This record gives sequence, structure tokens and C-alpha cells, in this order.
Amino acid sequence: MVKKPTTKKKYTPSTKEKYMCAKHKKFFTDELLNWKRDIIKANNLGNILNSSDDNVSSADIVDQASSYTDKSVEIKALNRSRKLISKINSALQRIKDGTYGYCEETGEPIGLKRLMARPVATLSIEAQEKHERDEKIFIDD
Repeated sequence: MVKKPTTKKKYTPSTKEKYMCAKHKKFFTDELLNWKRDIIKANNLGNILNSSDDNVSSADIVDQASSYTDKSVEIKALNRSRKLISKINSALQRIKDGTYGYCEETGEPIGLKRLMARPVATLSIEAQEKHERDEKIFIDD
């Protein structure tokens, strides 16, 4: 007798449940931890693959410039990853202290759809849009 593989349906938070109930917190904790692990794994692989490039020094100035540009792009990507990991760690801390899922400015729920799209969100859509409008006005001045 052949056993069929059981396909466990992945849990998705629902608006029918109490906002930020234990299931929601567990879901977002798992999502954030998986995301963090993937970022770390990708960066470690990138570091291993590119570490051999450090030993190569070319006499050709164009090759050196190209290599420098590549390294600059890699460093920027690593810095973005570090910032994202910091945001993930902050989100995990907010889950622990009970403030996750609530707007930092208004205290209102951010909403499940927004959190599923951007688990590190700290502002509701309305507050984020206001922040971006204010930023644009400040830049235009």
C-alpha cells in the first residue's frame, strides 16, 4: 500500500480572527525568521562566491574599474541586507512586546494585507502616504 503525501495547507492570517491573535503572531514570527535566514544564507553564499575575486589584481585599468564597480554594488546590497535584518529584528521584538501590527504614529492596526506584503511595516498605509507626501514637500522646498 502506497501512502499519499499529505499536503498540509499553509496557514494564512484571516480578518475573521482577532487581530494579532496568537496564530497571527506565530505566522509573522515564522515569516520574519524565514526571511532573515534566507537573507543571511544568500549573503553568505555571495561572500563565498566573491571572495576569490579579491585575490585577482589586473593590470588593465578597465578591469580594475569594473571590479571596483562590482564591489561597490555588492557592498550597497550587503548594507541594504543589514538594514533589512535590523528591521526584521525590530519587528520580532515588537511581536514579543505586543506592539507588532500597530502603526507607530497612530496606534491603529496596520492591517493583515499590508503586513503580509511588508512584514516589517511600522506605519499604516495612511500614515506611510502622509510621511511620503511630507518627505516630497520637504525635498521640493
